[in-house]
Amino acid sequence: MIISNYINLNLLMNTAPIFTNETIVFGLLMLALGFIFYTSSKKEGFWKKFYSIVPALFMAYMVPALFTTLGLIAPDWQTTTETGEVVEHSSRLYFISSRYLLPAALVLMTLSIDLKSIFNLGWKALAMFFTGTIGIVIGGPIAILLISMVSPETVGGAGPDAVWRGLATLAGSWIGGGANQTAMLEIYGYNQKLYGGMVFVDIVVANIWMAIILIGIGKSKRIDKWLKADTSAIERLKEKVSTYSKKVERNPSLTDLMIIAAIAFGTVSFSHFGADYLSNFFDDFVNGLQNQTTKNIFTFLSSQFFWMISLATTIAILLSFTKAKYYEGAGASKIGSVFIYILVASIGMKMDLTIIFDNLGLIAIGVVWMTIHAILLIIVAKLIKAPYFFLAVGSQANVGGAASAPIVAAAFHPSLATVGVLLAVFGYAVGTIAAIGCTILMQIVAQ
Repeated sequence: MIISNYINLNLLMNTAPIFTNETIVFGLLMLALGFIFYTSSKKEGFWKKFYSIVPALFMAYMVPALFTTLGLIAPDWQTTTETGEVVEHSSRLYFISSRYLLPAALVLMTLSIDLKSIFNLGWKALAMFFTGTIGIVIGGPIAILLISMVSPETVGGAGPDAVWRGLATLAGSWIGGGANQTAMLEIYGYNQKLYGGMVFVDIVVANIWMAIILIGIGKSKRIDKWLKADTSAIERLKEKVSTYSKKVERNPSLTDLMIIAAIAFGTVSFSHFGADYLSNFFDDFVNGLQNQTTKNIFTFLSSQFFWMISLATTIAILLSFTKAKYYEGAGASKIGSVFIYILVASIGMKMDLTIIFDNLGLIAIGVVWMTIHAILLIIVAKLIKAPYFFLAVGSQANVGGAASAPIVAAAFHPSLATVGVLLAVFGYAVGTIAAIGCTILMQIVAQ
């Protein structure tokens, strides 16, 4: 997925930003978030009109992207010493946000979950997820076919340099995640010297699509009306959680806040501990498999990130059946939302808007590919009258994975974050198999 495979961006950004100190960069991101929330709280005037069009969550993503584009900050950069040695630097803000704040947010947002109501959302959530998967599977070969009519050299190449081999890694990323993407790189043996270009397409296209989805959230009621969608199950869940929150709401004491922090980061600690053990165990198991195809299909089981998110979500669901759920009244989900917005800002700082024009040919393939994915989602949502929530989260569970699907789900309501995680787990499970099917089709079309 885009945000777990960003290490190659240093190939694209070679100059140091103005601010390289992590403390200063984090402060800039927090000032941006504070400004966004302050202005979005205005009840009249310019800002009220502005945020009626542009969601605050989108601005939390875009303002850091503008900081990066203007050279104020950067996720990765290079410097050259006096002896001519090139030194690579990377910001750890996204790593910290995704490894510590994301699982903590999932715990706090899931404490008051009503699991029965989640399942009552029905089959349409799964239908839209698998529609998104099919959109990626067929979108790749169709994109190659269409672009080859205009620019055949863009989809050419032979042997390890063949473009379809590189696009196979995108299929793994956009259906599953980083582990699936790595598996596809190994399966099809794409030239790793060119791999950075595919990561670049992954970053740009998937971030643009996520931005479009975030904008759509602000217009979800209008979209649902056009889709003729039945949102009653979602509204009942939101109302049930909101009613419960008001029922147990209280002015939090210092003890409440400390216990909330203990629940959140204690779970994060246990999740990391368990993820280390399980990822190592399954790494040995997967490496012990004799069949190479089977080995690559189950590569995601050796992903520490996969197990960390899975364990954090499982523990949070179990805690929702205990007295820990009463800490929702002390603001547990609000604190979780703070963590989510910090994660969104750290994702936004990864996007330099100017690099969109650096490789227009491959970008064109990615845009056509993602457009097919989007069109299929819209058609199916219209046919089955699925709410925009299912469309948005189903798409991000594929394209963005466990890091961004909960962000999009929580934007509708904090109680819905778990839906994004559960669907993203499906993505890990089917990612490599579906990506192999997509690649077979891309290889046929490319020849």
